[in-house]
Amino acid sequence: MTNRRKIILGVLGAYALVLILLAVVAGSSGKNEEFKPQNEFKLVDWINLPGPLDFNKGVLYLLLASGLTVGSMLYVANRMQARPNRVQTAVEALYALMRDNITAGAMDDRMARKWFPFLGTLFLFIFFNNLIGYLPLPTNSLEKFDLFGVQVPAFAIYAATANVAIPLVLAVIVFVSYNVEGIRAKGFIGYMKALIPSGVHGGMAVFIFILEFMSNIMRLVSLTVRLFANILAGHLIILFMSGGLAVLLGATAVGWLTLPIGVAIFLFEVGLVAVLQAFIFATLSAIYLGGAVAEHH
Repeated sequence: MTNRRKIILGVLGAYALVLILLAVVAGSSGKNEEFKPQNEFKLVDWINLPGPLDFNKGVLYLLLASGLTVGSMLYVANRMQARPNRVQTAVEALYALMRDNITAGAMDDRMARKWFPFLGTLFLFIFFNNLIGYLPLPTNSLEKFDLFGVQVPAFAIYAATANVAIPLVLAVIVFVSYNVEGIRAKGFIGYMKALIPSGVHGGMAVFIFILEFMSNIMRLVSLTVRLFANILAGHLIILFMSGGLAVLLGATAVGWLTLPIGVAIFLFEVGLVAVLQAFIFATLSAIYLGGAVAEHH
């Protein structure tokens, strides 16, 4: 047996021994009926405003993402150098990704110049929303802790994109945009006819038209659910693996067992999922825009 395997087995053995000791010493206090994991995503109004304009943590995260989207681009644009530093190099690489891979890969140059600002902003807005969703902020109004005599909301991770309303609104904007662009390019009748592949006639054409029309409507659902479900599921898994499951079961040893898994999932979500979901949403939006004006189905 190599030294590397001996070290790995020794670490695992020590870890298992600690868990057994914790289970014996701490035991289980029984199932926790008070802890409600869903409350981590509950929106509690902080400021009640007239109409539907109440201020809560969801609005806070949207404002933070909007500020980062606008502020980061303005900051870099006002500090461009002939010999770019690391920040400028990273932003230029991100710019190339948005321009060449997301936008230009789905439409011609003329249309790409027109829609690049929209698609680039969409990508950055979702990216920053996802990213700050993994930063612990004092936003849990239902749980508070005492800080020098002041009751401060507990730190929590939350993402605005984990609320189905935000991905849905973004999906509606994309849906309206590419349909309007298609109707503008082909006319309403021509755009409807474009849903039927060339060479299909008769009753089959009617059947295909219905399928394609419903598929067009379902893009709203697919765009919304893909972003919402991935971010929500990631946050729920992190919550359970980082201690939520131990609290529910009332078993300290379970928390020590799942904590390393929670940390690994957290790093995976921050490093990949936050970027990937923004990239997929923006890329699909570009494909839908390009397909709406394409000459052939």
